[in-house]
Amino acid sequence: MRILMLGNSLTFANDMPRMLAQLTGAQVVHHTRGGARLSEQLNPKTRLGTQTQTALSREHWDYVILQEMSHGPFSSPERFFASARQLCAQIQAAGAAPVLYATWAYQKGSTKLAAKGWNYDEMAHGLAEAYRTAARENHALLAEVGLRFYQLADTQNLYAADGVHPSEAGSRLAAETIASVIQTHKENQP
Repeated sequence: MRILMLGNSLTFANDMPRMLAQLTGAQVVHHTRGGARLSEQLNPKTRLGTQTQTALSREHWDYVILQEMSHGPFSSPERFFASARQLCAQIQAAGAAPVLYATWAYQKGSTKLAAKGWNYDEMAHGLAEAYRTAARENHALLAEVGLRFYQLADTQNLYAADGVHPSEAGSRLAAETIASVIQTHKENQP
């Protein structure tokens, strides 16, 4: 099994692709850059876009995981929906299953959340709804990592010191959630 992960530091933090490989037994490749948006993965004029477009058109993947910039689905939903639509169509045309890696709100009480002037619950629910909508509209699988963060944030240390990135436990939770979605999908295939 081969998995391609498209994202940014929320994907590569704590070497999460390695964690996913260990959980799934798959070869996991990631095309990431800190701060990258999914729209960059579509743009052949960027290094990341060229790399991703080549991989999608010339290599076989079983699953392609899509992770948008941390607040993108909440602050720029139309841009997120357009990128998800284009990437999901490419991925499905190549015979792979797209998986939306739904990320989390900034940590409750964090300086980053305060600097943006956002409410924790509003950001968490806004992100979750945007990812659910994109998954439904594009017939994509959905790994609701943000929902798991929301459910466990008061009892587990899932955030790095910056209140945005995951701690090692947060990355482990993300890998486990994604692996569970992939495993369930594989079990339900004819």
